[in-house]
Amino acid sequence: MQRKVNQLSRRRLLALGVPTAAFLLDLPSLAKANETEPPTSRGTQNKTLGPIKQVDAGVLNVGYAELGPENGRPVFLFHGWPYDIYSYVDVAPQLASAGYRVIVPYLRGYGSTRFLSDETVRNGQPSALAVDVIAFMDAIKVDSAILAGFDWGARTAAIVAALWPERCKALVSVSGYLIGSQETGKQPLPPRAELAWWYQYYFATERGRLGYEQNRREFAKLIWQQASPKWSFSEDVFERSAAAFENPDHVAIVIHNYRWRLGLAGGEARYDELERRLASGPSISVPTITLEGDANGAPHPDPSVYAHKFTGRYQHRNISGGVGHNLPQEAPEAFVKAVIDSNTTL
Repeated sequence: MQRKVNQLSRRRLLALGVPTAAFLLDLPSLAKANETEPPTSRGTQNKTLGPIKQVDAGVLNVGYAELGPENGRPVFLFHGWPYDIYSYVDVAPQLASAGYRVIVPYLRGYGSTRFLSDETVRNGQPSALAVDVIAFMDAIKVDSAILAGFDWGARTAAIVAALWPERCKALVSVSGYLIGSQETGKQPLPPRAELAWWYQYYFATERGRLGYEQNRREFAKLIWQQASPKWSFSEDVFERSAAAFENPDHVAIVIHNYRWRLGLAGGEARYDELERRLASGPSISVPTITLEGDANGAPHPDPSVYAHKFTGRYQHRNISGGVGHNLPQEAPEAFVKAVIDSNTTL
């Protein structure tokens, strides 16, 4: 399944500036790509991230957890879909114990994060989420931080690193370089790769929107199972995160995000220039570690495709042991080590 998903079309490779032959090359920049971390823990050891704080930031009132010393080196941890801040329930305390100031925000449409105005467009396009991060950093007075994430969170962190490198000390990104554009999203993939994106096409329909509205918990659990086929999460672990999907804007944000990617929904003019810059596939110059689990059942590119996009100090790590898409929760020690190493040993 993983190998099939990894066979991206010639179009997406060219969009990243990589010839399709790169799949056949052992690129020197990936000398450490086949190294594996020691076995990692698979269960959630902690139960909570502590009290949730709230702050007005840009168009949002953002809910977030904060752990560690106030004067510690800041680390922002970003979750994906359909997950929430509890993907970092083991990562955040370990980083806090190591002296980091750890900040884990709910993205727009999740948990206790709310729009300040009913009139604001419920926009899920990638640049809007990245602008949210800048506004949030400003609101809590953090000039620069280590940024880390997976899924939507990895894409959001990478966009900030690419467009506002002065705000990013280092980057940790699961599945590497996930920046894309509407134009590349319009192009077809080979049939087996398209199959992995089935939910995008479901969400493109009104039936899909209603289905997700009515069955968001069942839908999320199915995605967890498909994306992490070897992760035996408990019902309690799932329900703790599923509570975040009851946000009143959740369905609107998710549906708009996936429809926007396919060019089926428009964005906001305020983000047009940012999306134009992202469509060019900007390089990322900050120190970066990319990670990939050996059992990731979600669509993801091969590391050889995106290595050239990281022009600063860079390392890729494959994480073994049946680790799927939700890497920080499935392999917290490996994720913690990457965050620490990204700004100390690279």
